[in-house]
Amino acid sequence: MINLRTLGPAEILVDGKPAPRELLWRKNLALLLYLSRSPDGRRSREHLIGMLWGDKPDSSARHSLNEALRVIRRSTGDGLLESAGDQVLLSRESVTVDSDMLEANIADEDWEAAAALVRGPFLEGFAVPDSSLFEDWLAAERVRWTDRCGEALRRHAETRLARGDTQGAHEAAARALALDPFSDAAVRLTMLAAALRGERAAALAAFDGYAGRLSEELGIAPEPETDELAGRIRSERTFKLPETVPESELWARRLPLVGREDELEAAIGAFREGVVRGGASLVMVQAESGAGKTRLAEEVASRARLEGAATTQVRAVPTDRESAWSAIAGLSAGLLGSPESIRVRPAALAAILPHATFAPERLATLAEGSEPAPLGQALTDLVRAVARRQPVLAWIDGAGYLDDESGGALHAILRDLEDVPFTLLLTSGTYPPNEQLDQLRARVGRDVPGVAMTLDPLAQETIEELAAVLLPELGDEERRRLGRRIHLDSAGLPLFAVELLNAVRLGLELEDLAGWPRPFQTMDQTYPGDLPDSVVAAIRIGYRRLSKPAQQVLAAASVLGDRLETALLARAPGLDEETLHGALDELEWNRWLAAEQRGYVFVARIVRDVVAQDMLTAGQRQRILDAVAR
Repeated sequence: MINLRTLGPAEILVDGKPAPRELLWRKNLALLLYLSRSPDGRRSREHLIGMLWGDKPDSSARHSLNEALRVIRRSTGDGLLESAGDQVLLSRESVTVDSDMLEANIADEDWEAAAALVRGPFLEGFAVPDSSLFEDWLAAERVRWTDRCGEALRRHAETRLARGDTQGAHEAAARALALDPFSDAAVRLTMLAAALRGERAAALAAFDGYAGRLSEELGIAPEPETDELAGRIRSERTFKLPETVPESELWARRLPLVGREDELEAAIGAFREGVVRGGASLVMVQAESGAGKTRLAEEVASRARLEGAATTQVRAVPTDRESAWSAIAGLSAGLLGSPESIRVRPAALAAILPHATFAPERLATLAEGSEPAPLGQALTDLVRAVARRQPVLAWIDGAGYLDDESGGALHAILRDLEDVPFTLLLTSGTYPPNEQLDQLRARVGRDVPGVAMTLDPLAQETIEELAAVLLPELGDEERRRLGRRIHLDSAGLPLFAVELLNAVRLGLELEDLAGWPRPFQTMDQTYPGDLPDSVVAAIRIGYRRLSKPAQQVLAAASVLGDRLETALLARAPGLDEETLHGALDELEWNRWLAAEQRGYVFVARIVRDVVAQDMLTAGQRQRILDAVAR
């Protein structure tokens, strides 16, 4: 059996072993490779002579062809080549060619297998300078296979991105760009993968390098779609982090999303399907606290935003239940920055503007004197206006704490926007029950397009994957033991698994413990004092790794309430504005706090309770309350 590898430097294996040296002589190899790419592996002798020995007299050329055929037969064994009159035939049963395998994988949409075959340009570095016809054929084949290989690598990158593997996507996109340095599609994937990893500077550097290369070598500019993506990345949120934070800590807090690949793919698929269909979609994610629902939704929202959607989000807290229309008002306020908001009728603007912390002055002028419309209808009007220019994604985190008015309006909003590219993303806990969400969930896939999912705890194997990222020095057996232990300590919850792994990376030694949560209880019902000591210790280590101002702000946030405005947080630790904003950036980056239009909330409520009860003394808590009361 002969194995030919052409997608990269030429490589030949004969029965699994390197080919004899004489088979690798330039024209012998060229003849074998050319026959492998010929229709049915068949060519006439006259054609082969013209292709490779056209510069020689006829008798000498025929002799050279016969000698090359003899070398191939002797090197590969009987059965590979057959002669029938003037025809030379390469047996397809005796040879495999990677380019044929690539085509088969592309037809099957097996992008991972297709990408694995690509090692570089077609017959990289190979040439037969004295055979112009062969060189012309080789140039045409390189163009063709650059396109096919580039497609395989780009589709593989897209698949990895859809499943949250930004590192794998970046590697595939970089290979595609190396293969074709002038591919806008490849550079967009490279930029997107970097941006989704939080590497904004790297994404923009890739764009700048590409734009410079196009200008210098081809005298053209990137495609408008590439320019638009660069603009969206430039407008992404940037974080001001302490200079003392080591580089290792930056990546350690931005781990890949593992164990949620299917759910991420389904959620993004629902968003994209709604964009293509031009209609509303609903994505519902339910899980107990710490199971990663917010992290999953962050990934979906980031992807939607980078793909051109207008996004708005609110994070509901228990006190919102007593504040009518609070969630709808927050979502509406988050869309007022769109240029299309000036198209909204004055009554809708009059309803929304009192709830906005910032809005363009021209909107207030437009709304002046108008009777406010119902808030649910105002949000519908605003989404419809914004969607004339771009898709819209609205995310409510902590949807289980929605006020009755907002929760009751969601189905009507989806119904009224059924012809608009609008996605409603809801994340909620499993406890306490919420009848409005249950009713809405029952409609998904029936009269409401979309997807509903419940996140299970991570499997031990998935925790081992995370361990391999954070602790690459561990051997297989050590990683399995650690994964087994962390799976027990964390109850498979990603929030605690990541904290424990980071703490182990920083020197935590795990002690024996009893299982948890308590029987017949969810984690949301588990009192912080019931958490394993190792989990509390891991949270404590993460807390101590923060800068002093960030610790002060986090301590204040844990004591002062469910949602906190910046001004209130500033009063407790007594920080100046610049230091406060730097501390808040640090806490957001590390996923302790999350921001929305109305203030800051803890990403996980149980972590807030751990900080308040285990990191602070009663005296410290009282001093924070006294500072705010003054």
